[in-house]
Amino acid sequence: MILPCIFPSSHFGGSSSQACVIITRFMYTEVASRKQDDNRRGFSYVDLVEGVQDGRFYALKRILCHDREGRQEAQTEVEMHRLFSHPNILGLAGHTFIERGGKSEAWILLPYVQKGSLWSVLEKLRDKGSFMPERRILKVLQGICSGLKAMHDRGYAHRDLKPTNVLLEEDDRPLLMDLGSMNRSRMEVKGTREAMTVQDWAAQRCTISYRAPELFNVESHCVIDDRTDIWSLGCVLYSMMFLEGPYDMVFQKGDSVALAVQNPVTIPQPCSYSESLQNLLSSIMVSNPQERPDVNWILDQIQDMTCSSPNTQTNMV
Repeated sequence: MILPCIFPSSHFGGSSSQACVIITRFMYTEVASRKQDDNRRGFSYVDLVEGVQDGRFYALKRILCHDREGRQEAQTEVEMHRLFSHPNILGLAGHTFIERGGKSEAWILLPYVQKGSLWSVLEKLRDKGSFMPERRILKVLQGICSGLKAMHDRGYAHRDLKPTNVLLEEDDRPLLMDLGSMNRSRMEVKGTREAMTVQDWAAQRCTISYRAPELFNVESHCVIDDRTDIWSLGCVLYSMMFLEGPYDMVFQKGDSVALAVQNPVTIPQPCSYSESLQNLLSSIMVSNPQERPDVNWILDQIQDMTCSSPNTQTNMV
């Protein structure tokens, strides 16, 4: 195994903005970079890198690990990627930990998806004054649910599902990404101290405008399970229908999302999507987790809707 290191670009005749990176058995040329605030114990950087040998592009996620806990969190993210091999969950091409300047970095090598995130697709539609046809929504939703089902069936929950954490392949096949918030789906809370611990964890790891109601004020004796993902799924569905999350504006205005999620979701009217799709959204976004459906039920509903109206077309919403 080749030890990871960075070589000055001058060694390879490149510009000063490039570097040649070696990770385990692969060599990559750094061609672009963006910084991502992953809302955890620091920052991560996502670099677009090119394989010198295979010429393919990859996404290199570099997580700054400030302490032992941060390193363990990065290791958990790697383990979650390695645990799943599913067409709707982003795969893992490689990983390693390096030490630089007395600090540790986790390098996670991921496939590069050129089309980008679901959110970037929705932004483009909004900028063009367009919309997402219902049959396209159902196709993407079905893929997201298939990825969630794989996680839930193995006893895990994503915990931070949102449009920016869903990549879309050219054929609209969705890929769930950013597995760093994943944990065991069932969390049994016993007492006030444990409730506050879970609540604080959710505040750090679960995006506020997609966070399930039960994570804002965790009860002292309760069970948190994978239905937190179902609520977030409803927010993603809403985003595909109306090109913004149901609580995005609440958060941007500085109002209380914790209070807003206690009320039934309001579907903007008039709405040109089918009554079936609107009912599905309302069924998913239920404040009481005990009344929320599981992912299998949602997949069945999507299948029924697809079969009953496979050529559904919609007008602009």
